[in-house]
Amino acid sequence: MSASAGTGVFVLSLMSIPICYLFNSLIYSNSAEAFLFAGCSTVIVLAISVSCMLKKKAPADPLFYVYAVFAFLSVVTLIIGLEQDNIIDGFVTFYLREANPHINTAHGHMISYWDGCVHYLMYLLMIAAITWGDSYRAIGLYWVGSFLMRAIVYILGNAVGKYGTQVTPLFLLHMLYIAVSVWACFRVFSQPSTRDAQLTDIQREGRKGILQRPQDLLFVIYLIHAFAFCVFRGLVVLDYSGKLYQGYTQHYEPYLKDPSAYPKVQMLVSMLYSGPYYIITLYGLMVPGCEWMPDLTLVHSGALAQAQFTHIGASLHTRTPFSYRVPADGQSVFLLFNILYALVPQALCYRCCTKPAFFLRPTADKKTE
Repeated sequence: MSASAGTGVFVLSLMSIPICYLFNSLIYSNSAEAFLFAGCSTVIVLAISVSCMLKKKAPADPLFYVYAVFAFLSVVTLIIGLEQDNIIDGFVTFYLREANPHINTAHGHMISYWDGCVHYLMYLLMIAAITWGDSYRAIGLYWVGSFLMRAIVYILGNAVGKYGTQVTPLFLLHMLYIAVSVWACFRVFSQPSTRDAQLTDIQREGRKGILQRPQDLLFVIYLIHAFAFCVFRGLVVLDYSGKLYQGYTQHYEPYLKDPSAYPKVQMLVSMLYSGPYYIITLYGLMVPGCEWMPDLTLVHSGALAQAQFTHIGASLHTRTPFSYRVPADGQSVFLLFNILYALVPQALCYRCCTKPAFFLRPTADKKTE
């Protein structure tokens, strides 16, 4: 299949920049000329993009069109983040004045950068894979984890935080985005797995104990400590009494007490989601033939990357009140713990996906079952 369809999506996504600027000018100028210029420009851009995408046979996979729209929205989200930081001006001023107050919090601000950079790249990669007829299951599962973590924290944070009573109609529009994304998640999970390995490799790896796999042994040690860390932070946001918990909050992560409730929801979701994951993954690293391990690590690593990026950024961001930001003398410990907590799952995911022989079962065993 020609790459013209993917090129059209890329061009369309970048056209969100002038479109945002034109419509922002239109709303504030109330000018008929601005309205005409913005409308004509939008029609021309869409016509050119559709022409490029449909120049040859259009992709049959409906996810292509979903990701095309999401790529456009991701660039808009990046514009929102840049304007919030006063790097640019006059692109989405109208939106920032009318949007749910969540978008102006540090948590919402970091989500804008994550969606506008990481998710945008994921959409382009999945669009490229669909265009060329390749499998997009791996990058799709990573996106599924990232999206689910973002959506759960966003919805619960809006419901229980101090902005819970300030929901605007734009929140309902966001719920439509979430509904379509959930459908896309099921679509990604329905894609067949393409992992395979030689029978001799599967049998050889299956006979190795954990002590014969030093890399996996290090991951086991990490998982035990990561489980303790996620439970510890969950207890912190639940106001568990104790000098250790209070001292940690005061010196390293005061953001956990931010009244916006997003960090509290984030830690509780992480404890209830990552806690069981670590136990299941320990089992998967000990017992051969757990074929669900690569997919599970993909989803979890995507979720944890999104969560940690947002949490680290919001903990240090100037939009967070000074009393809830990480103290200067505790930043090195804070960054060490949180960056390791985010990066090691990515390494585990890479190990499970690139060398899956230990987690696969011989074909004969599958047929017997």
